[in-house]
Amino acid sequence: MNINQNSSQEPTHETIAFRENSTVLIWKNSQNISYRPHWHTVMEVIIPLENYYDVLVHEKNYHLLPYEILIIPPGEIHSLHAPDTGIRNIYLIDLSFLTKIKGFASIQSLISQAVYLTQRSHPKIYKSILNQFLDIATEYFHDKEYCEITIYSMVLKIFSELGYCRTQDSDLFAHCRTDKKKEYIQKLNIVLDFIDINYAEDISLDKMADMAGFSKYHFSRLFTQYTGHTFCDYLNLRRIRAAEILLSGDELTVTEAAMQSGFSSIATFNRVFKSLKNCSPTEYRNLNKLSSVYKNQ
Repeated sequence: MNINQNSSQEPTHETIAFRENSTVLIWKNSQNISYRPHWHTVMEVIIPLENYYDVLVHEKNYHLLPYEILIIPPGEIHSLHAPDTGIRNIYLIDLSFLTKIKGFASIQSLISQAVYLTQRSHPKIYKSILNQFLDIATEYFHDKEYCEITIYSMVLKIFSELGYCRTQDSDLFAHCRTDKKKEYIQKLNIVLDFIDINYAEDISLDKMADMAGFSKYHFSRLFTQYTGHTFCDYLNLRRIRAAEILLSGDELTVTEAAMQSGFSSIATFNRVFKSLKNCSPTEYRNLNKLSSVYKNQ
């Protein structure tokens, strides 16, 4: 990983260089350099190994202690603040091809914002997920044959554990029988997969409720319980996530990115975007230029 540091010694941003033909980067970082707000089109995972590490994501500060895990989803603006000494693993993993896997949309709803994993917050899965991330780093630095395939298989296992943990949450559809809870999850996953593919189309609440076989009221309640978002908010999140990818390049204007993401009005796009990202689409695009991701060597 190359570091772009300015002469004034102010907080800097990282410049990330993937291995040739690779979509995975893992960096054992021991530098006491902080990084200005920026974002990537890849998932970032940070695990301190020695000493703490402070990460600000969407105006929320995470004070990571050794072996705690922070998963930062693609597109989230974040800044990094290092102590004077310490070591941490920083993982950057492109999830784009995983989005083709059936059911992955429901996992993406789990990581629509930063996920902070500790022994206290996730006692059933924390140790397993930590060990898998540590194994991913070992695999990466040994650079064995089929290294990247092995890493993605472990990433999928991590996501499946996160998803399974949610389905087993006693608060999810708390008053339902086990078979009914399973039915709800299956039907809602079908809806999420449909939205993930067709987000740019005219998708209505009524249509999605019919697809799931529920009344509009019942569907709205179940959908919010399952995803943590209202239907309208979730659809906007999916469309903004599409816009983030389009804004990472210079090929399209902001208006074109908005229309291709499913927004019929640039005014609505700007309002929704600013409410979710706390900045305008143009400001957001410039923060991605600062981070200079995807520069292969």
